[in-house]
Amino acid sequence: MHLFRHSLLLLGVLLLAPIRNIAQTSQQVQHPVSVAFIYQSQRSNTVGGNTFWLQGGAGEISAELYRGFGIAMNIAGMHVNNINNSGVDQTSITMTFGPRYTWRPRSDRLSLFGQGLIGDSRGWNSVFPSTGGATSTYDASVLQVGGGIDVKLSRRIALRPLEANWLRTSYTNSTTNVQNNLRLGTGIVLRLQ
Repeated sequence: MHLFRHSLLLLGVLLLAPIRNIAQTSQQVQHPVSVAFIYQSQRSNTVGGNTFWLQGGAGEISAELYRGFGIAMNIAGMHVNNINNSGVDQTSITMTFGPRYTWRPRSDRLSLFGQGLIGDSRGWNSVFPSTGGATSTYDASVLQVGGGIDVKLSRRIALRPLEANWLRTSYTNSTTNVQNNLRLGTGIVLRLQ
């Protein structure tokens, strides 16, 4: 299973590598390649139902390939200390990629996007209970669905006032092994072309 996830992420990187050249040849795309730096906050919950917030950041690269359709890759790092005063921390890195659709009104001042990304998350420095005991490190599959809005500040720079995603992870938790998280973010976007 780990080999499959790592192969999937490697495939995403390989697909993103030649995107700049592909996007340059497209006549339909004004801003095909973008890099974003995002502050993120993630609402998660424990097995008992108590919620907590992780804080962190993400780096993202995206490219439009044809008439708003494109691809995105997101790498996010999150951390929380002392979850609900339990003495347990959690740190995670999430790597996802997949399709994105971007819509721009005629003014080109705003960009609205929706995406569906898949990938892998590695959690550590925590407690991941299972029927066979507990571990401090665990790899989980991830599904991230959501979108956001970018506001153009200049030809090359945009502000992302809001990005909202539903993040489904599969960390072991001795019950359903499913977590439904809300991830909110804000940041800056650099348009490379």
